[in-house]
Amino acid sequence: MHYDVGAFFKSPVFWSAFSAYVVASLLKSLGNLKRTGKVDFHYLTTLGGMPSAHSAMVCGLTTSIGLTDGFESTAFVLSFAFAVVVMFDASTVRRATGLQARLLNQIVDEVFQNHHLSAQKLIDILGHTRLEVFAGMMVGILIGLLTTYLFN
Repeated sequence: MHYDVGAFFKSPVFWSAFSAYVVASLLKSLGNLKRTGKVDFHYLTTLGGMPSAHSAMVCGLTTSIGLTDGFESTAFVLSFAFAVVVMFDASTVRRATGLQARLLNQIVDEVFQNHHLSAQKLIDILGHTRLEVFAGMMVGILIGLLTTYLFN
């Protein structure tokens, strides 16, 4: 068995996933800059927004695994299934949770105006629209292709 930890950082699969996440997060930050005129680095780690960084990451990972190990490999099939679950979760479960948080925040605002309650808010940008997930998927595939070809 080979235990070269440094090889991890030489892997196109690692760099495809990592780069796709970073590029998608930077695109989110640039979108916010265009909308608000302000630089906000919290988009590098925040949930939600355009494009989905998680979708980009899993699609970069899956694309690179397919290109390096083969699209028939067990690793690709596992990664593909993982990507589908992540993207489905982002556009359904996490999206619904974010919408519920937004509604609860409105209720708290209305109740807080008349009573003494905590004004603590829930995070309401948790999930993604299907367009945000699709955009993240496309970023991930493109970064996965580019990164893997640069390593070979």
